[in-house]
Amino acid sequence: MQHSPGFLKVVDAAKTRIKEVTIDQLRERLAANPSLVLIDVREESEWAAGHAVQAMHLGKGILERDLETKIPNPDTEIVLYCGGGFRSALSADAAQQMGYRNVTSLIGGYKGLVAAGWPMTR
Repeated sequence: MQHSPGFLKVVDAAKTRIKEVTIDQLRERLAANPSLVLIDVREESEWAAGHAVQAMHLGKGILERDLETKIPNPDTEIVLYCGGGFRSALSADAAQQMGYRNVTSLIGGYKGLVAAGWPMTR
């Protein structure tokens, strides 16, 4: 997907403030911490078309509104993913601004998970 320069500027700025993980690191983290919360921040239609088995859906558009209700503990380990790692970086930045201290964005997002053979469901 071709992203606009303004969008990329905002994403690049967010990436200076957040942590990112690779798919291999996500596997390691899930093995070490089964209570890790994997959140898909894509649109509802993207979620319905397929998502990681372990994921819960909390779209980027409602993340700030619903995150504290769904995950009240700001120390919970959270990994966010979107289609390719851009929207999840913005979402991780927003979650950190809300006081979440253990949140990361998945590099490569859903496309990377599919390519890595991650278990998916609809």
